[in-house]
Amino acid sequence: MPALVLMTDDTLAVDWMEAVRTLPRGSAVVVRHREARAREALARLLRPVCRRRGVKLLIADDVKLAVRVRVDGVHLPQARMARISEARARFGLVTVSAHDRAAVVRAGVLGADAVFVSPVFATASHAGRGGLGVVRLAAMVAGCACPVYALGGVDANSIGRLGGVRLAGVALVRGWIDASPHPLRATSAAQVLPPQAEDDERLCCLPPLAGEVAAPR
Repeated sequence: MPALVLMTDDTLAVDWMEAVRTLPRGSAVVVRHREARAREALARLLRPVCRRRGVKLLIADDVKLAVRVRVDGVHLPQARMARISEARARFGLVTVSAHDRAAVVRAGVLGADAVFVSPVFATASHAGRGGLGVVRLAAMVAGCACPVYALGGVDANSIGRLGGVRLAGVALVRGWIDASPHPLRATSAAQVLPPQAEDDERLCCLPPLAGEVAAPR
């Protein structure tokens, strides 16, 4: 999986084609539109530009549509993580969402290609809900068997706080759309990540979780 993933959001008035065009080559985009016709229309619109720019295209929670449009993979919500094996039979790229430690562990056991942990920071889309924070995120993903992506409130101002957490990448919504001319407008996907922890010792020494943050699935 690329280090930078753009997540679409149908509550925002955004030119998604332009947003994808500005992604660094070798990034990825996950189509998350909830209404079926809008989801298919956007996926079909984005497929050619993704192919031209070498951007991976995934569809969230709609395996049948992903097959029809012939995208690169699917992204499953935590509630449907058990479908990883079914999706794997059709796609070489299967990612999942996780909102607690148990789901992170299960994603690795079930063989997900990546797990998107959220919400890392507070987000405008879920006003009033606090984020996990960096310490809690690190504790949740310590020893995870699959690549981890931070999602939720990640932008040019907050991304530097993730440097002590072993991450494969970040998933952005407003953090990408609102980034210009901020430094997240990188020339390559890997450039968006801060320096990473060299080993997992720091993560393994974190205290155990007292509880889990509830988050929407």
